[in-house]
Amino acid sequence: MMAACGLLCGGCEIRRMPFDDEAARVTIDWYQEKGWLTKDQGVKEAIEKNMVCTGCHGDRKTHWSSDCWILKCCVDDKNLRHCHECVDFPCNQLVEWSKQNAGYAKALERLTKLKRR
Repeated sequence: MMAACGLLCGGCEIRRMPFDDEAARVTIDWYQEKGWLTKDQGVKEAIEKNMVCTGCHGDRKTHWSSDCWILKCCVDDKNLRHCHECVDFPCNQLVEWSKQNAGYAKALERLTKLKRR
C-alpha cells in the first residue's frame, strides 16, 4: 500500500499499531512523549481518538494526518490516487517537502519512477 505522496504504508508504525504489538509500543510511547496521550492511555484510547491511519483513500476520521496538504491536493482536489498522476508532477511544493528527510526523498523518487512508466 502506497500513500498519495509515495510513502509506503506497510512499514508505518501508526498504520500497524492496531494489530502489531511492537508498532503499538513505539507509537504509544511517541504519542505519550508528545503529550497526545497520558501515561495511562494506550492503543484503545488511541483508536477511540482516531489516532490511527487507514490510508489516503480510507476514512478521513481514521487517517493519521487528515489535514495533510498532499492528501487534500492529490486526492480531494484532483481526484487522483498518487501525486505522479498529476500533470504538474513534481510540483515545487512536493519537491520542497521531499527535502525534509530521507524517507520523503525516497517517496518522491518512487513517484518519479512510476511517472516514467
